[in-house]
Formats: sequence, C-alpha cells, structure tokens
Amino acid sequence: MHFGMLTLIENHTLQDNIDLCESLGLRFIELNMNFPEYQTDELQKTDELIRAAEKAGIYFTIHLDENLNIADFNRLVSDAYLETVRQSVAVSQKLMALRDRYDPERRPLTLNMHMNPGIYITLPDRKVQMYERDFETYMKSFAAFRSLCEEWIGEADIRIAVENTDGFRSYEKEAIRYLLESPVFGLTWDIGHSKAIHETDVPFITEHQDRLIHFHIHDATETPAKNHLALGDGELDLMARLQLAAQRNARCVLETKTIEALKKSVAWLKEHQLWNT
Repeated sequence: MHFGMLTLIENHTLQDNIDLCESLGLRFIELNMNFPEYQTDELQKTDELIRAAEKAGIYFTIHLDENLNIADFNRLVSDAYLETVRQSVAVSQKLMALRDRYDPERRPLTLNMHMNPGIYITLPDRKVQMYERDFETYMKSFAAFRSLCEEWIGEADIRIAVENTDGFRSYEKEAIRYLLESPVFGLTWDIGHSKAIHETDVPFITEHQDRLIHFHIHDATETPAKNHLALGDGELDLMARLQLAAQRNARCVLETKTIEALKKSVAWLKEHQLWNT
C-alpha cells in the first residue's frame, strides 16, 4: 500500500506540505481544492508542481471541492462545477508522469469526490430533499456528468472516486450505481466517516467492494461521533479495514487534520508493521 497525507491547514504553502510528507516517508499528497491555494488556476501550474514533487520523490492525487454540485438546478452553477472537474482532469493527466515515476504499482490516479445532497424543504412533519422530489432531473444531470467525464478522461488511467461522508441517501445511491457502470468511476471508503454514523454505509460499500480504489484512513468513535482521530485513538477495527485496502491494492490517505495526529498515525502504522516504504 501507499500511504499519503492531505494538505493540512497548519501548512500555509505546498512546500510546507511536501517537506512534511517527505520527512514522514509518505508517498503522496492529496491536494485539497477547498483551499484557496489549490484552485484550478494554481493547479494548472503543473510544471511547478512536478518540479517540487520530484525533489521529494512523491506524487499527487486531488480532492475535488466538497461543495461540488454537478446537479444544481441553476445551470450557471452546475456548469461552473463541471468546468472545475474538466480542468482538474486535465491537471491530473499532466501529473500522471509523477504517478508513473513514483508508484511502481501504477494505481489509477484519483480525483476524490463527495456527493452533494442538495437542499431540503422543511414541512411541518418532515424534510423533503429536492433531489429526491425531482429525481428524474437529478439523474439527467448525472447522465450528462458521466458522459462528459468519460470524454475528458479518455484512455488516461484516471478515476473519479466517490467518497462516503454523512450517509448516502437513497437517490445518491442510485446516482452512484449509475456512475459505477462506467470504468472511469470508483469508490473511496472513508472509514472514519462510516464509523461515526454507525456504519450505515457499509452494506452499500460492501455491495460495490470490487470498485474500491481509494481509502481515507482515520480513527473515529460512534458515541460521541468523532472523526479524523489519530490511528489508535478511536474505536475502529483498523487492521480489518487496512487488510481490505491491501486486498484492493488501494491508496490510503491518512486523513488526520493536524500534524501531530499525522505523526502519531505514521508511528502507529510502523508499530503494527504496516509501514511499507
């Protein structure tokens, strides 16, 4: 397995993240597009990204903006998000050279994606999700999205990996099933997120276990619900999850949010003889 890290809020520059990644012996950094310094205009400076990564012997994956909403009913909004994905795919195609050099297994290069649940309307007795109400319109957006992603990715060894967060809704499951019919999509299992919501996503993830290509690894607790804990600080059966990740030959992002927790997680992996440099 290759273990990597997120871009951390304590680090103010890409070089800060690269230096930390190299010092810990991690293999890659997942560039988080929720940060201003990793928007598409910055990521398109691929020559600079490649030079910086080559000095440390690492490569990059990309985490798409968590607000990404390709099904927004406002086409001006959804078109902007689609263009964001297109540009991010183009960046990934240029970053493939790093993958080829520093990942001997040549796992597909991933763009990690959250499902946006859309808005809901509150009635006296319930909440109505707009995407569930207008499911046909919702699915038309995903049909267009899948087709565009297949066109943009083409023959490149790139996958868009859909991540679980706060529990997949029924309409999201249908959209994900539809995406997974295409070879350019896969799944990310965020093991901490699923633990914090009492593993309600596990049956769906298990159903599509053959499409798991990416893992977000952090410890978690159910009561109270806590995420992004250092490995060993929560309630997860980490060995079982990491064994599955190894079986799937997946990349694993250590998704702790602080430098201290990241260092502790690396130490836990080494202590349990799971470290592979």
